Amino acid sequence: MAPPEQLKEKPDPKRVAVLRSLPLAVKEKITGEEAAAFMYNRPLPDSLLEKLKDYVVLDQEE
Repeated sequence: MAPPEQLKEKPDPKRVAVLRSLPLAVKEKITGEEAAAFMYNRPLPDSLLEKLKDYVVLDQEE
């Protein structure tokens, strides 16, 4: 069951669309915790960043 804070909060539709658009081989590797962090705009685990490295562009802080 989802944590209580997720029951009230709705995922970002744009982020859900991004996850759905990923190749199946990539989606199969993403855990539920990683997907939730992405959809709910929370800090992304390093493991997810590694899996998405070929698909995302990170902002570089100066």
